[in-house]
Amino acid sequence: MPRYAAITGWGLAVPRRVVTNAELARQMDTSDEWIQSRTGIAQRYVASSDEPTSMLAAAAGRHALAQAGVLPAAVDTVIVATCTPDRPFPATACSVQRLLEIPRAGAFDLAAACSGFVYGLSVGSSLVQSGMSRTLLLVGADIFTHLINWQDRNTSVLFGDGAGAVVLQATEQPLGLLASNVGSWGDGETMMAVDAGGTLLPATPELLAQGRQYVYMNGREIFKHAVRGMCESSERALADAGITLDEIALVVPHQANVRIIEAVAKRLGLPMERCFVNLDRYGNTSAASVPIALSEAAQQGRIVPGDLVLLTAFGGGLTWGSAVIRWGSPTHRG
Repeated sequence: MPRYAAITGWGLAVPRRVVTNAELARQMDTSDEWIQSRTGIAQRYVASSDEPTSMLAAAAGRHALAQAGVLPAAVDTVIVATCTPDRPFPATACSVQRLLEIPRAGAFDLAAACSGFVYGLSVGSSLVQSGMSRTLLLVGADIFTHLINWQDRNTSVLFGDGAGAVVLQATEQPLGLLASNVGSWGDGETMMAVDAGGTLLPATPELLAQGRQYVYMNGREIFKHAVRGMCESSERALADAGITLDEIALVVPHQANVRIIEAVAKRLGLPMERCFVNLDRYGNTSAASVPIALSEAAQQGRIVPGDLVLLTAFGGGLTWGSAVIRWGSPTHRG
């Protein structure tokens, strides 16, 4: 019998502090109207020094396990999609395993920037489908605000922090991931990056004085590549699943900019009513964006067991990915 990886639990976590557009306007040349008209963002959550990526990831994972009714001891694999790990090593997934008291599970990080959760869903589902894992915890978590220059209004207004998680469990029912398509274009790696701090450019006082430890991006070019990457990968994932867009109950896109979401919907011929949008409250949370939105969609009843859902994302690298999933746990029929 074929094996599938059903999504049996989900959850999210955000930092304590909320930063509104009005607060940003008091410290830089911007305004709520300027930010909302260009991005659709009204507020974002910003992590404090005592809220590392592992803490948010573990909190989201704890909610997902509880929602699935799964004990930590049953988890045999932990994947954390992040580009803002606690430390260069060990993997933040190992810290999550410790915080959740999961005994001796395989644990590793996956770095694909904002596409990380979709990449992770592809990898995690493959592990479950192959029989290498039976119960897998997948978390998308990022603290991007630690990588931004708060005086740069072109980047500081865009990002927020958070984590979202799902539990994948083996089943013979056709649930969970039905098809996915991921890709990358390394020639575009400098369109959005953080230069200093790695082995290519180790952090030095000179580089730090130049602000090379902060994220920079070519917004105009990112917009074009994001729309194309999300649309083309969505079409390929749908074709591989043998599904038409008309059969999709809800599209959950990466929450980077409402203009990107609108452009993707227009190119796909999809009404915005069938796209889930929550970036007004979270901003761009990178790898956490899609799982946070997916969790909220489930909590709000926007998706129910049996629904087909399209996830699509784009991120630095440049990376992109889309996935078609059938919502519902093995205890649900239909």
